[in-house]
Amino acid sequence: MSQPRNRWIVQIILALAVLVFVGVSIVPIIGALNNSSSPNQNNAGTPSNVPASDQKSKLEDEVRGYELVLQREPENQTALKGLLQARLQLLALKQGNIQGVIEPLEKLAKLNPDKSEYGVLLAQAKQQIGDKEGAAQAYRAILDTKPGDLKALQGMVVLLLDQQRPEAAVGLLQDTLKNAAQANKIQPGSVDVVAVEMLLGNVHAAQKRYPQALAAFDEAIKKDAQDFRPVLAKAMLLKQQGKITEAKPLFDSALALAPTQYKDQINKAAAAVPTTPTPPVAVPTTPTPESSPKQ
Repeated sequence: MSQPRNRWIVQIILALAVLVFVGVSIVPIIGALNNSSSPNQNNAGTPSNVPASDQKSKLEDEVRGYELVLQREPENQTALKGLLQARLQLLALKQGNIQGVIEPLEKLAKLNPDKSEYGVLLAQAKQQIGDKEGAAQAYRAILDTKPGDLKALQGMVVLLLDQQRPEAAVGLLQDTLKNAAQANKIQPGSVDVVAVEMLLGNVHAAQKRYPQALAAFDEAIKKDAQDFRPVLAKAMLLKQQGKITEAKPLFDSALALAPTQYKDQINKAAAAVPTTPTPPVAVPTTPTPESSPKQ
C-alpha cells in the first residue's frame, strides 16, 4: 500500500477507531492542493514572516489576474488552479468566502473526471456552506465511476451520519463490499476491501454497535492476516470498551505487522488511557491515490 493512503487509514484507526471527519475545515485543503502542479511555484505558499495585510494584497492581485485570464479562456486549467489556490490562501487569512472556491472546483472536477480529488474537495466545500444535497451529488458522481474511492466513500458516510442516516451509511458500505469482487476484476485494486470493512466497523462503532463493529474488523482480518490495520482497529475498540486484557495481544500483533514508521504511534495508542469513543476531527494531508498496491 502506498504511504499516503496507508498513513490516512492509520490516522483513522489511531483517532479512536471511529469516523474521521474529512473536510469540514477548508483551510487544510491548501496542503493537499500544494501537491498538484502550481501555476507559479513561487506563489504556492506565502512566507509566514510577510505581514498579513501584504499577503492579502498580493493574493487579491493574483485573484484578479487569474479572473482576467479566465474571462478570455474559461477552461484554462492553470488559471483555474491558480485562482483556487489564491482563494484558499485568502480563506486561511480569514478573507473571502468558501463560495469563491466552489466555481473553480466545479470546473476542475468537470474537466478532470479522472482526478477524484477535485470532486471530493468540491463536496467538502459544499458541505461547509450547508449544501448537503450538492455535497452528496459530488460524492455520488465520483462513486458512480469509482465505487472504491476511499475519500469519496468516507465523505459520503460522514455526510449520511450527519443527516442521522446511519442505516444508509451501512448500506452504502455493504453494497460496496458486495460489488468489490466484480469491480476488482474489471480494475484490479480499485476497491480496498480491508479498508472498506474497517470503515464499516467504524460506522458501527460510532453508533455504539460494538458486536457488529468487531465482526467487521474480524472480517477485515480474515481478508488479509498480514495487514496490521484491522488488527489495530480491533485492539483500539476493545480497549475503549475497557477490555484491556483482550486488546493487549492484538496491539502486540499489530506492532509486529506494522511498518516501522507506525510502531511509535501504535505503542502510544496501546499505552493511552481508554476514553469514550467520539468522532474526532482530522484532515488527510494528501489526496487518495486512485489505485495503490497493497503493503
